[in-house]
Amino acid sequence: MNKSNNNWIRPEIQQLTAYHVPEPSDAIKLDAMENPYQWDTARVEEWLNVLRGSALNRYPDPAAREVKEQLRTVMQIPDNMDIILGNGSDELIQMLALTLNGEGRILLAPEPSFVMYRLIAQVVGMQYIGVPLQADNFTLDMFAMLEAIETYQPALVFLAYPNNPSGNAFDAFDIEAIIETAPGLVVIDEAYAPFTDDTFMPRLSEYPNLLVMRTVSKLGLAGLRLGLLAGSHTWLEQIEKTRLPYNINVLTQLSAVFALQQYSVLEKQTQQIRADRENLLENLNAIKGVQTWTSQTNFILFRVAKAQSVFDELKNQGVLIKCLHGSHPMLDNCLRVTVGRPEENQAFLQALTQIV
Repeated sequence: MNKSNNNWIRPEIQQLTAYHVPEPSDAIKLDAMENPYQWDTARVEEWLNVLRGSALNRYPDPAAREVKEQLRTVMQIPDNMDIILGNGSDELIQMLALTLNGEGRILLAPEPSFVMYRLIAQVVGMQYIGVPLQADNFTLDMFAMLEAIETYQPALVFLAYPNNPSGNAFDAFDIEAIIETAPGLVVIDEAYAPFTDDTFMPRLSEYPNLLVMRTVSKLGLAGLRLGLLAGSHTWLEQIEKTRLPYNINVLTQLSAVFALQQYSVLEKQTQQIRADRENLLENLNAIKGVQTWTSQTNFILFRVAKAQSVFDELKNQGVLIKCLHGSHPMLDNCLRVTVGRPEENQAFLQALTQIV
């Protein structure tokens, strides 16, 4: 009997490459769209006091009711809409794909966009269709999108709003047309909501096939791995069936409730990041040989000659950003930098200026 794992592991899994996260070591870390600000000592002590009362010998609240209450208030989720929580947005994307997958079912998204849409579709065995964005400005190619929807009749459409890795928010009228045309579910992924004024959250009741996804990661709580999906009870009661029991652990629930009660602190940090983003963009535009794209997120996409060499040299100088060269044809020679603290941004700019 041949017991080789090649005989048992699905061929499509064998063909995948695991999602790689580089080791940051002591580098200035500007590669993962994280909020660079930590809490002050007094607030950390308050948080630790909350955790000291946790009952680690007990399972967490399976519905995470207190967390949902805080999120509903902070993220202004309509009272008539349900909420599902996930271990980050990734788990929610997987739950959606598992719920809507079936023979011949299609998951569709514009490209380049969040890589997990494609990767999770492949993992669950769902056919993935990527529709290229406009090459010059990463806007939706509406002719191609609507044609693809008509041709493939997707069960699930993801729209990152604003988009990662380009940083731009798609035109709301275009999104409306996609929602109205799509035969299946449309999910607006608003991971970068703290850095833009655009949202479809208040409009959930306008469209029966619309859900909105959020995360607290970009808000400043990436370590908690907490995402939410908001929408009608009709959809969410079915998606809930794919959620593993107790998926939001005790420490995450306690920490999230505490942090969201300090929302004014997080909001002040995101406002600072928004201001620093504009300064960083202006300084990048001043460097000869750098092409940038305007961003409504906490990162900036830019293009330079020989991007891989620039990335390597920045890393050698202790600055870690994201190299997107080779990940998609439209991202040829592109790099992505997260907006850090002012001193981190300055160190990045100085190093980049010397290299370019």
